[in-house]
Amino acid sequence: MLSLKEIVISIILIIGTFFLFSGALGIFRLPDVYTRLHAASKSATLGVAGILIAAFLYFLTEQHMVSGKLVLGIIFILMTAPVSGHMISRAAYQKGVPLWEKTTRDDLRSSAKKTNTRG
Repeated sequence: MLSLKEIVISIILIIGTFFLFSGALGIFRLPDVYTRLHAASKSATLGVAGILIAAFLYFLTEQHMVSGKLVLGIIFILMTAPVSGHMISRAAYQKGVPLWEKTTRDDLRSSAKKTNTRG
């Protein structure tokens, strides 16, 4: 019979897998590079962090070991993935990658005109 800790670890693994799957689905289904990057960066961050947290809890409860590498991996993913997604989308905007034709709001248009980075 499953113990409570095994159920909690399994639920966290399922949640992490759900976020990774939804991110992959978003990459295929969303219309432009900006929404795809949003789906990829947000869901991948939560998905990978969830799987690493589940692995950390497994090693903590089953092996009675604190894995510093997993803690560092969780912190690294949570800090770098959203920033890299933002920087990639900002670079795409500055290079002139078009928005989806049904986009109704462009918050960077006014700042781009001031700096003259987008023609």
